[in-house]
Amino acid sequence: MNKSQTVMLVDDDTDLLRLLSMRLQASGLKVVTATSAEEALAMLGTSRPHVIITDLLMPGLDGLALFDRVHQDDPALPIIVLTAHGTIPDAVKATRHGVFEYLTKPYEPSELVALVKRALTLRPDQAMDGADESWRSGIITANPRMETLLSEARLVAHSEASVLIKGESGTGKELVARAIHQASPRRRQPFIAVNCGAIPEQLLESELFGHVKGAFTGAVGETKGIFQSADGGTVFLDEIGDMPAQLQVKLLRVLQDGEVRPVGASRTVAVNLRIVSATHQDLESGVQAGTFREDLYYRLNVVTLELPPLRERREDIPLLANHYLKELAGKARRRINAFTPDAMKLLVSYDWPGNVRQLANLVEQCCALTTSPLVPASLVLRALHEKPDALLPLADAKERFELDYLTHLLKLTEGQVAEAARMAGRNRTDFYRLLQKHHLSPVLFKTGSAPEPDEPD
Repeated sequence: MNKSQTVMLVDDDTDLLRLLSMRLQASGLKVVTATSAEEALAMLGTSRPHVIITDLLMPGLDGLALFDRVHQDDPALPIIVLTAHGTIPDAVKATRHGVFEYLTKPYEPSELVALVKRALTLRPDQAMDGADESWRSGIITANPRMETLLSEARLVAHSEASVLIKGESGTGKELVARAIHQASPRRRQPFIAVNCGAIPEQLLESELFGHVKGAFTGAVGETKGIFQSADGGTVFLDEIGDMPAQLQVKLLRVLQDGEVRPVGASRTVAVNLRIVSATHQDLESGVQAGTFREDLYYRLNVVTLELPPLRERREDIPLLANHYLKELAGKARRRINAFTPDAMKLLVSYDWPGNVRQLANLVEQCCALTTSPLVPASLVLRALHEKPDALLPLADAKERFELDYLTHLLKLTEGQVAEAARMAGRNRTDFYRLLQKHHLSPVLFKTGSAPEPDEPD
């Protein structure tokens, strides 16, 4: 175990939290604590532990309710349940829920440490060196939902299961597919990506399966297709929903039998492939409409990973924008350091229908046109095709001011609500109401300081 691995302890007994923290930290683990399931869920909004240890009976949400909430978003996260009420029905209920382990108080601390160690080592993604992040190079995120998805991607990479990656255009589906390949035992073999919607139907079959001499006009020699060229590695089929019906049948044979038949050939050729596919379409609707084969859908959709759009991971926008700016400025050998605060505020508030790809293109445009070390808001507005002088209605202007003001206070106080309320001249109860109104969580602004008392009723 190492200090890059984090355990979250959840218990309303603060003395027990302190004792367990000391024991786990002595074993080389990083420990975060929460005194309720509600507090734990708030913390999970900004960080992701590798194991959760929770008491079963607590005020408010109990341990199994916490398990249900966590596993809706991260079904692979191991959860250990502790209780002083270790009845057989409780144990059966916990087991049926799928908890990793159930431990009855009192217990030996060494037994708990051994359980945590087993939970970590049973997961291939955590058993690997936590410092090696090369497999996911190019994917930049501080978003917990994205981190959960990447953890699942690394976990599934060690299997041979087919993976279907869903998400809007521009969210980075090919990057995730490449990350799965890099984290898999196939990493030293080819990774080949093909966009099924970008190649004309009459050429796609030859591109994927290859052809023999004389198979069609112009076939002057034998040509290996992508499936043969990628033998031993991974093929990424982007926009799989655009694949013609006749090729869907041939792809199904590749998945079922591990064989391809080149165009015009009388014999099949064995191949050893991992298929990762992606789509922004609703394939289930395609199955119902008869445009996509149901048997192929279930073969491709063994494991599903769904990428969130950029508007749902706004904390990543500054990271991505600055990354692209630094990269582009370096290539152009220009001194462009950052976006101005107003420009960055525009980037963060925009909805990005084109997602990460649109953001990258915007940064490239701004980089090409700026004449100063800081990219101004005017260039961002121009790239977004928005009017800089649009006048907001009074209610919208007030809402925007309140949000900016509260965010600024929480940044200044590093999430300390009591201090922020004092600076605003409001009592804590009123201040909490304002935070709830704007969906702001103080946890997002904390930098490791001790948590404040629970929010007032």
